[in-house]
Amino acid sequence: MSISERTPDQATKAPLSARKVAIMAVFIALSAAGSLVKIPSPLGSVGLDSAPGFFTAVAFGGWMGFVVIAVGHLLGSAIVGFPLTLPVHLAIAAGMGLCALAFRWAGRRGTIWLAVSVVTTSLLNSFGLGLIVVPIGGWGMYLASVPSLLLGAAVNLVLAAIAYRALRTSKLLD
Repeated sequence: MSISERTPDQATKAPLSARKVAIMAVFIALSAAGSLVKIPSPLGSVGLDSAPGFFTAVAFGGWMGFVVIAVGHLLGSAIVGFPLTLPVHLAIAAGMGLCALAFRWAGRRGTIWLAVSVVTTSLLNSFGLGLIVVPIGGWGMYLASVPSLLLGAAVNLVLAAIAYRALRTSKLLD
């Protein structure tokens, strides 16, 4: 097979193909749009910005989901002016990326595992990542923010899981 017969990604063996960049760009844009839908919270940055990242992780790959969810969180936080400061939101973005990797790891193993992954990732995203606010606002801020973080994580993860279940056998995810 000559180079002219190959697709561009196969010809160069690039680790980050044009298709992957385009997929991430589309889902980052969806994250930005989702970040405009806010869930009432003392933190101010809880919204529907992570559903596209969780979907990308489970459908296209963990690291792609990591990038989408991290950038999506930063965009959503930027819209409200980084209420917890930029360094704290960078740490949260990295933590959310790790949650996306965990969701990918368990979510691809079947329907039961996808449901288990929704529950465990919701708990990790709310109770675990919520600990980042303890040095800033103490345990009171943590306890006040966990319910909205849990609700936001659960809604985002359920949306991502439903979308993945609906599209998992389609040619779109090849």
